[in-house]
Amino acid sequence: MTSGSIVDELKKTQILDLLEHGKRVDGRSLDEAREVLVETNVIPKANGSARVRIGDTEVICGVKIQPDRPFPDMGDKGIFICTAELLPLSHPSVETGPPGPDVIELARVVDRGIRESHMIDLSQLVIEQDKSVVGVFADNVVVDYDGNLFDACSYAATAALLYSKTPKWNLVDDVPTLVEGEDSPVPITTIPVSVTMGKIGNHIIVDPNAEEWASMDARITITSDSDGNICALQKGGNDGFTMDEIVKCGEISVRVGAKIREKLKEGQ
Repeated sequence: MTSGSIVDELKKTQILDLLEHGKRVDGRSLDEAREVLVETNVIPKANGSARVRIGDTEVICGVKIQPDRPFPDMGDKGIFICTAELLPLSHPSVETGPPGPDVIELARVVDRGIRESHMIDLSQLVIEQDKSVVGVFADNVVVDYDGNLFDACSYAATAALLYSKTPKWNLVDDVPTLVEGEDSPVPITTIPVSVTMGKIGNHIIVDPNAEEWASMDARITITSDSDGNICALQKGGNDGFTMDEIVKCGEISVRVGAKIREKLKEGQ
């Protein structure tokens, strides 16, 4: 999970041996993701929230929506920012303190997938151009770890945004003033879904669990939108992917993502 993790070579040998026979340690096929469980509106005081479980990986996301100053070069658009945090109870290796490089990357990959898909129409989140806009902040908290935090956090943030409500503000004397009873859904244009794949030896597997994650030579996270267009990609690990493998991963991400997208639409 974290940088500097020690790979158990015996476990990796076992995993590789299973992969040679088209099997995985938890019985899944190589291109099969674990079941995704989604529960929305789990934080009553948030503008939107969701709890997502992938295997024993569990993430809770809360959405906070509030007036903010626009970025200097984007006065005609609202703001979206996604963060991530791992609680010490999520895994023995997690300690309190500033986020490490792996957590920073986690937040950035999730943020990029949602942002580059243009999931939120930020042009509709403007109170007054160049003066005041609406900021949407999705904060992911990992409470249990069993591999593949990239997808778990992405699904939690996406589900929370799908069911979020944004208040309305008017600018009065240059001060954003809340308009009571004018809440509306966040302007959603598409539903991004990331699919993370690991490479172990010459084998590519979907949604690696914790044991597989510790044994990976490389990983790739590909995000597609509702139309099946790939909008974001992040590669990690020491090994590489051939062009054919990248094409294969893209096809897998679109196919697997379509099924998960239906699960995110359902909520609970």
